[in-house]
Parts: sequence; C-alpha cells; structure tokens
Amino acid sequence: MNVVRLLVYALICIVSIVGGAHWANLNWQITELNSEYVEYLFYLVNDLSIVYVIIPFFVVELLRYLVLKRLKLNIVLDALTNGITLGAFMLIEYGLGLLLVTKLYMYASYYSIFPELPLNWITVGCCILMADFLYYWEHRLMHRIGIGWATHTVHHSSPYFNMSVAYRFGPLDSVFPLLFSLPTVLLGFNPFLLLASELFVQTFQAILHTEIIGKLPKPLEFIFNTPSHHRVHHGSNRQYWDKNYGGILIIWDRLFGTFEPEKETVVYGISEPLESVNPFKVFFHGLTRLAKKVSEVKGMKNKLLVFVKPPDWLPVVKDK
Repeated sequence: MNVVRLLVYALICIVSIVGGAHWANLNWQITELNSEYVEYLFYLVNDLSIVYVIIPFFVVELLRYLVLKRLKLNIVLDALTNGITLGAFMLIEYGLGLLLVTKLYMYASYYSIFPELPLNWITVGCCILMADFLYYWEHRLMHRIGIGWATHTVHHSSPYFNMSVAYRFGPLDSVFPLLFSLPTVLLGFNPFLLLASELFVQTFQAILHTEIIGKLPKPLEFIFNTPSHHRVHHGSNRQYWDKNYGGILIIWDRLFGTFEPEKETVVYGISEPLESVNPFKVFFHGLTRLAKKVSEVKGMKNKLLVFVKPPDWLPVVKDK
C-alpha cells in the first residue's frame, strides 16, 4: 500500500474516532462517570489481571509443556529472564521517566486543541479505540526503523511463546508510545484515561501469548487480534515478518495491508537468533547490535540512516 493511501486511511480513522467522540458529547446527553469508578475498573482489568489470568494461565502452560515432554530448563530460565527484563523496563520507565512523562501529558492537556472530553462510556470507548489505533502504528514503527527494532527485538527474541514472553521488554519500549499518545492528548482526550487505555491494550496483548488456544470462530478472527494472529507476529518464518501489528483489533492490519493468517507452523524468534537466557544480554542485545552496525557502516549520513531505516537496510556500495 502506497504512503498516500496509508495517510488518507489513517486520517479517516483519526477523524472518525476523535470527531465521533466530540460530536456525541456535544449532541447527546450522556451521564458522566465518577473518575474513581473508572480508575477502579481499569485497576481490575489491567493491574489485577496478572493475578487472575496471566500467572494461572502460565502455570497451565508449564503443565502442558510437562505433559508434552517439552518442559526444559531453558524454558524456565527464559521465563525468569522475561521477568528480569520486565523489572529493568519498569525501573527505567518509573524510576527515570514517570515524573517527566506525567509533566509532558499535563503540558499537552493544557494546550489541547479541543476542549477536554468529559468522562463517560462514549469517551472511554473512543479512547480505548484510539489507544488501539495508536498501538498499531507505534508497533509498526518499532518494527520498521532501526532504533525501534533495537529495543523491540528483545520482545521477539525468545524462541518460546507463552504468557511470560508478553512481559519481555526492551530498554526503550516506553519511549515510542509517547510519540503517538502526546499528540492525541491535544485532541481532547484526558491524559490519564489515555494512559489507562494504552495499558488496557497492552493487557489484552499479554493474553494472546499462548499456544494453548487455537483458532477461534471466524467472526472473532476477522475482527479481533487472537492468539493465532499473534503467533504469526512472533514468527521468524519469512512470510510472517512484519505482520499482524494490531493490539485488540486485527482490522487495522486488514485495512493497512499487514495482515497474514496462520498457515505454516510458526517458528518463534528472530532472523538472527540470540540463543541466550542471560538477562543482561537479552535486554541490551538489540542496542549492541545496532551500535555494531553503526560502527561498521561508512559515512556519517549512512550511520544516521541506520537509526531510521528498516532493520535490514544497508547502504548501496558503488562499484569503483
């Protein structure tokens, strides 16, 4: 799909979601929601899901590995590494960036182009839909530029596919969402509602990391992202590269030309396998590989292009 068509489709989506939210609140009498009530609902769905969904499901996955005689020490060590990368990611995100991010969101909210939308079911629904749309594009960006892949490759580097892999993060994974969410605050969405909606999309993504669930009924597979679609996304098979970026909805991939169904058995991992469960190596391998590539490329222009060109890009060497 050419760039012009991509931009037109994306603009139509943004106008529809943002315009729909503002139009509904101007023309309909909608009961406002208590902010503490909404915060509590997101707390139940987002924060507590690790207790009543993620951990129990991961235990079932380990039992499945055991029954299928696939439970190896490396699977356990890989899961521990995933947990350590999550801890490192959270230290970076909260320890260094939380205050800055909060200020950036408040600053964007203060200079909003449109009046801030009130808190009701329409705005909550539109905000989740917008967060899902933004997730598609930030996810796609992280796959298609060098610096994005340098951090996101951490998530894809595991040769396994289970709930623990959902929490395998890279060092800059919290940076790229800001490029999309901050401008969205200018369109009138409450910054804290947007953050909660983005976390909801991430939570939905987490439960897709499983081999236990096969393909779901066709209507669900057509609209929603499913474990089958997300297995494709984690595939190192050539036809599965850069496919199925969606968070909650797979319709974004269908609309923007990046959808691929699960047909061939998925081989998990990356094209240049890491083959390590060392958490330090796993967490930083993308950045070290990027630094190595930058050092090997000749010319300052090409060195800078490494950061923004696709991960497999190399400058054309002219024949003498």
